[in-house]
Amino acid sequence: MKTTNKITMLSIAALVATPVMAQSGQANKPAVEEITVWGTQNEATSAERVGPTSVLHPQDLTSINVATTEDVVKYEPSLVIRRRFIGDSNGTLGIRSANMFQTSRSMVFADGVPLHYLLQSRWSGAPRWTMVSASEIARVDVIYGPFSAEYSGNAMGGVVQIETAIPQERQVHIDGSFFTQSFNDYGFDDDVSGYKGFASYGDKFGDLSVYLSYNHLDNDSQPQSFYYAGNAPADSSATAVTGGILGSDSQEVERLYFGDTGVINTTTDNFKFKTGYEFGRFSTLLNVAYEDRHSDTFDANSYLTTAAGESFWGGTIEQNGNYYSVPSSRLNVSNADRQSLSLGLRLLGELSDRTTVEANLSQFDILEDISRSSATNPMHPDYDLSGQVSDYEDTGWQTADVKVTVRDWATPGLDFITGARYEAYELNYNVYASDNYLASSKDQYTSRSGGTTEIAAVFAQFNWQLSDQWDVSFGGRYEHWRSDDGYYSDDDAATPEFDLEQVPGNDIARFSPKFSLGYAPSPGWQLRYSIGQAYRFAIVEELFSQYQAYNTVSEANPELKPEDGLHQNLMLQRELENGYLRLNVYQDDVDDTIESQSTTLPGGTSIRTFIPIDNVRTRGVEFIANAYGLWLDGLDVRFNVAYTDAEIRKNAADPQLEGNQFPRMPEWRSNLLATYHLSDRWDIGASVQYASNSYGRLDNTDTAENVYGAQDGYTRFGLKSSYQFSKHFKAGVGVDNLTNEIAYVAHPWPGRTLYLNFSYDL
Repeated sequence: MKTTNKITMLSIAALVATPVMAQSGQANKPAVEEITVWGTQNEATSAERVGPTSVLHPQDLTSINVATTEDVVKYEPSLVIRRRFIGDSNGTLGIRSANMFQTSRSMVFADGVPLHYLLQSRWSGAPRWTMVSASEIARVDVIYGPFSAEYSGNAMGGVVQIETAIPQERQVHIDGSFFTQSFNDYGFDDDVSGYKGFASYGDKFGDLSVYLSYNHLDNDSQPQSFYYAGNAPADSSATAVTGGILGSDSQEVERLYFGDTGVINTTTDNFKFKTGYEFGRFSTLLNVAYEDRHSDTFDANSYLTTAAGESFWGGTIEQNGNYYSVPSSRLNVSNADRQSLSLGLRLLGELSDRTTVEANLSQFDILEDISRSSATNPMHPDYDLSGQVSDYEDTGWQTADVKVTVRDWATPGLDFITGARYEAYELNYNVYASDNYLASSKDQYTSRSGGTTEIAAVFAQFNWQLSDQWDVSFGGRYEHWRSDDGYYSDDDAATPEFDLEQVPGNDIARFSPKFSLGYAPSPGWQLRYSIGQAYRFAIVEELFSQYQAYNTVSEANPELKPEDGLHQNLMLQRELENGYLRLNVYQDDVDDTIESQSTTLPGGTSIRTFIPIDNVRTRGVEFIANAYGLWLDGLDVRFNVAYTDAEIRKNAADPQLEGNQFPRMPEWRSNLLATYHLSDRWDIGASVQYASNSYGRLDNTDTAENVYGAQDGYTRFGLKSSYQFSKHFKAGVGVDNLTNEIAYVAHPWPGRTLYLNFSYDL
């Protein structure tokens, strides 16, 4: 018996071109084509047995306008993707009590290879979504909470498990998408557009399967930052200007906005090679992904106009009798290059009829990650080639894990799962003053910092089906964490190379117990209570990253203790003929919460550090209704609504924060996806995303709405329709944010976005 699991779907591109659905009454069953998934796709995995899990198949994504991989999960319960535009490298993930900037509290895997970025936090800690193309995905599991001993404390929020596929016969697939959005706020009013192209080849030769793909994305974004001036004393040499826009900042202080970043152009190329081999009771999968990403921010806009009719790019200004300071560096230009290589090797096999083994090795290397910024805008009178270059060197990670599962261990109904995992991370970040930023000239260090962390873990879990009605699971995870080789520059610029301050390492061990009890009072009903301890250890940036770059200052904290979480979930579920209803009530109590808090000074300079908060408690209630053929044979619905209360309960360092709401945690979230299959060729669908307002600051003083820097609520409507013209060709059209609502997640969410897409299979 082979360990690979065969599933059915139309094509590996089902996310861009929705699968053909069968005739009325069979809407939940996609057309059959055999594709092998090298993953553990049992109906009841260990994680599903101990906590809530949401499973997505291609037919569940019919009404989603999918441009990039993170689109796949953006309608899931209690989950947010902070993707500010298509192609955004900062598409952070937040699940449940992990907000969108607590990136090291959520995990993303693709075929066992980690995509989560446990080196940095906030916007820099987004998963590397582009290492997987949306068009190759076969199944996604969203696992909520750290209730399984298989996962570390980085699963405090949850885990996204992506499984991709390899066709079992020759298949050539091509798909493409065009998208365009309208955006109008502050001094910007324009349309920006982009496109995506994907091509793949897959085949099987005996027991050997191969897969090659190429994905290209090119897109322009709306401006991401809007700048306001600082107040200045009266100055007879100030330049008189017009055009500055008076408006509130997020704390309801009136500011003069003088410009924005302008359009950001981003291109991403992703090359993928996968090969799988089956031998006896075992199978292997080699996964190689290469990403080449480039972005240009060359079109900053100045709203200020001098009496001579020229744009103003920096200095002291006077408008309507008031004086302001406009930092010359705010309207500078920049570009960035990033090249990454991901290697993954998976082994699945059966040691006996009751014992299976899974092993994974992975390595992620940043081959190049360099940013170049000018000191001023090229239109500024003082412009020259001086600027700043930021570079990540010798940065990446390695992981290795093994898991053994024994079914009916010692007695029927008792499954035993045990395993071990090792992870090692290294981050080195250098900032240079440059005499020629365009040539990436690194002429003098401005700051340097970096270090390493590693963690070794072993776990064991027992899943025991006591009877038809009762089951129990219990286990634990032991983790040994170390930090080492920490350093940062001492800010003594007397020499070309700063002296480096060495930071002592740390060594911590923790044990996390897990327990779950399930009861089925009658067929179709399930009640489950789960509780688990979890420790989330500090990452390299939080410990060692200390630097001063243009407009940004970061202070590290090498003495951070691990976050200590106690997580509980009570689930009531009712199975339907073609779906389920589910109610979750959960509470997460986390001590020593590591929070990165920023303060923006007049002119735009951002200062941040990592502050431990004594206790944050998050309580939530989720209602989920997923059903195929609801009311009408061709109608499929996925609906969820969640209420969340995240409160700072204790903070000895600043007691005034106690009782405040934790940042970026809206009280209400809700999503609706509805698809109607008009025929076996034609689908139409609609979507709604809703979130209430939240705060971006620990002090909860950012109360302004619909301004740059705010954490706005939103209601976004979407539409999509696709038609299968022939066996080979399919096309679709869609729209997101139909009402063109302008809202901010500090930076602006996209405006109304139109999509055109097609797919062709040879």
